[in-house]
Amino acid sequence: MVTYSHSKLYAFEQCPLKFRFKYIDKLPPDIKQSIEGFLGNKVHSTLEWIYIEVSKGKIFQIDEVIQYYIENWNREFNNEIKIIKKDLGKEYYFNLGIKFLIDYFLQHYPFKDNTIATEKRILVNLDSEGKYQVEGYIDRLVHHKESNIFEIHDYKTGLFLKSQEELNKDRQLALYSIGIKESFENVKDVELIWHFLAFNKKMFSKRTDEQLEELKKEIICLIDKIESTVDFFPNPSCLCKWCEFRSYCPAVKFELPENICRDNQQTLEDFNNP
Repeated sequence: MVTYSHSKLYAFEQCPLKFRFKYIDKLPPDIKQSIEGFLGNKVHSTLEWIYIEVSKGKIFQIDEVIQYYIENWNREFNNEIKIIKKDLGKEYYFNLGIKFLIDYFLQHYPFKDNTIATEKRILVNLDSEGKYQVEGYIDRLVHHKESNIFEIHDYKTGLFLKSQEELNKDRQLALYSIGIKESFENVKDVELIWHFLAFNKKMFSKRTDEQLEELKKEIICLIDKIESTVDFFPNPSCLCKWCEFRSYCPAVKFELPENICRDNQQTLEDFNNP
């Protein structure tokens, strides 16, 4: 049985050599965590805390949310967290998190929307024999019992807004929808919902059963390609400066300038949030 994650698949597509360093050689990384990854983690954990507490009957005030975020940030921030953009200090990223949370709070309070789970582990079977599997975690899962419709919610803290066309082709949440349909009975529909926190915007997409079957085939082909790969070549790009394996890489000098990477911000978020 072969089990992959979205981030593991993405790592191979983004740079086969990084994939080898991380998942095969298991080399110790140069960078334990980036500031972008740290920010995303703190915002995600705060939103998770909100929904867990609401499920217990708690009614929130905005200052409680901000205080939780501040304490969480201060408790875990350390000097090993890498800030690549030297013109942006930790205060910039810290304040971004506060803005994200205030905007989200004002838009979604009192958070009673039939959420049934946060950070839910999902296992997706890609074939009937159970040979290929993909696992992942859903930021937040909503279930409307009357209609038996599910919503998969995903939080994005990057500073790039994906287009509707890009979301309609997004692989990660589509894979998770397969897992939901496998895990629950008589699912009527699964809605895919992204929260682009930097823009205070919510965007939607869906997949047909036919599209999901095609996706399974595509992922199986990708896994087969990875498993049969012998030579893991580097793929220099504008993301190299954020790579945690730079000291091992022979292609660092060929990396592309950041400003020519069209979708750097969104790709960077995927890069920093495995």
